Amino acid sequence: MDALKWLWGYVKKYKRAMFSVLLINAVIVITAFVIPVVLGLIVDDVIYGGKTSLLFFYSILAIGCVVLKESIFIFKEYILESIAQKTIKSIRKNLYGKLQSLDCSYFDRTRKGDIMSRLTMDTESIRVLIDSTLPNIVIQLMFVVIGAFIMFAISPLLTLLLLSVAPFIGICAYRLSTRIRVDFQNMRESGAELNTVVAENISGNRVVKAYAREDYEIEKFEEKNEGYKKAFMGHVFTWIKYFPPMNFFVCLIFAIFILAGGWLVLNKTITVGQFTMINGCLWCITGPMASVGGFINQFQQFVAGTRKIRELEDEEPVVKDGDIKKRSTGLMGKIRFKNVSFSYESERVLKYINFTANPGDTIAIVGPTGSGKTTLVNLLSRFYDPTQGTIYLDDINIKNIELKTIHQNIASAMQDVFLFSDTIANNIAYGAPDATLDDCIRVAKLANAHDFISKLPDGYDTLVGERGVGLSGGQKQRISLARALLKNPAILVLDDTTSALDMETEFQIQENLKETKSTKIIIAHRISSVKNADLILVLNQGNLVEWGNHETLMNLGGYYKGVCDLQLGDFNKSPRYHINHPATFGEGGEF
Repeated sequence: MDALKWLWGYVKKYKRAMFSVLLINAVIVITAFVIPVVLGLIVDDVIYGGKTSLLFFYSILAIGCVVLKESIFIFKEYILESIAQKTIKSIRKNLYGKLQSLDCSYFDRTRKGDIMSRLTMDTESIRVLIDSTLPNIVIQLMFVVIGAFIMFAISPLLTLLLLSVAPFIGICAYRLSTRIRVDFQNMRESGAELNTVVAENISGNRVVKAYAREDYEIEKFEEKNEGYKKAFMGHVFTWIKYFPPMNFFVCLIFAIFILAGGWLVLNKTITVGQFTMINGCLWCITGPMASVGGFINQFQQFVAGTRKIRELEDEEPVVKDGDIKKRSTGLMGKIRFKNVSFSYESERVLKYINFTANPGDTIAIVGPTGSGKTTLVNLLSRFYDPTQGTIYLDDINIKNIELKTIHQNIASAMQDVFLFSDTIANNIAYGAPDATLDDCIRVAKLANAHDFISKLPDGYDTLVGERGVGLSGGQKQRISLARALLKNPAILVLDDTTSALDMETEFQIQENLKETKSTKIIIAHRISSVKNADLILVLNQGNLVEWGNHETLMNLGGYYKGVCDLQLGDFNKSPRYHINHPATFGEGGEF
């Protein structure tokens, strides 16, 4: 019932439309009973009573009821589908809005296929419940009540005999309901796993082909496909266990009717016409009883689907606005990390990081892969909160600044470039939707992207494939950089943005970036990308092991100098890879 109570929160705004459906159902039920009643009257009044003049009247009455019933049925179906579509549209909108409000930690722990299932299969089960299951339950109950009333008025004894089978069907229905609920939960989980495999394979199809792993991916898909089949067959076995007994009791009603009804006619307790009326009304009992299994099936599917939807609705972001002291305004770009540590679950990724950057400074972060460089800038953008320590922007605790303000004032050009299936111009203007084409061209020149964009057949109107398919790695990186520059942010984060570029192009971009007034944070593996920075932070195994400008670090003669001298400036190739030199500071120990 909790699931229905939750659904009522969405559909209660359509109460008038639902009431009109209820009235239409009442008319359909009443007109449906005219046929068996008329048939009984024809038998008694016309065939046995000799009142042939009534045949035309009864026939017109029956035809008129059939036409009326079928005509209003069309309107009922339209109204129900309209309510269902409006409802699931609202649910999808709320779910999508919830997804936008959740932080990175939710997407780290939730499968993509599971999220897709909530927006597709689970909402479809709601549509079926609204426009089919619930209306059919209501109309079938009307049929049972009115039909039982008519039958009881004709022959109480026969009606009680026929209804005596109902408790046995109810017991089977209850047991089916409890078993099938688990079946649908298993099917739903297996379906989500299957969707996840498909989604990952589509996204990574080039990697699959590049490594000739098609057979492996087929096997992996087949494993999940087999899992879904087994889950579905479990549902089938439950159905086989309970549905045949329910059908048996439904058929038993007909046997009781033939035996008891025939005996009553022979004993002249009821007339042949009354026997005909009851026969025509009998489906009002057998129909709903035969449909109980289907209703349970659909309802439990709805319950399983809404459970996952409600779980998503109840999710709360770990990172959220606190005591806001600054909102919807610009930032100067001053950054300070004070004893900042961060752990992914039990794994310590950053340990006591301290540094200060003034507005307009260029801060470089270097170190081998896995040293915590990207995690550091993720904390700065407040995609995650530190496990320990405090981050300040413009001397304000980052937790006291509105999240929207932080994201509006920080622009990132990440190593893993994501481009939308849209034009190049729209991809560049994604963070500044009011930007003109001239604005896009200006930042594209700063990112050294204008020349190659101009040579494309449609220039800035060239459509980019999904995730930037059709562009080289360097071209995608330059478009991503242009997109970040167009925001004119207080803080510009460049996460290995020029790794796919040649040295000459990288140098040109570095010269162009000198024109920007943003505080720049550059993550790189190559010394050439960072040697002109105001402050270079050297990370290793989550520790800040060295810091200073290029000249200071070279004179220090430590890890940084070793990379420069021995491996042409690539931190991933340094023989001095493992260094145990944590930079731990107390109060006032930051620099």
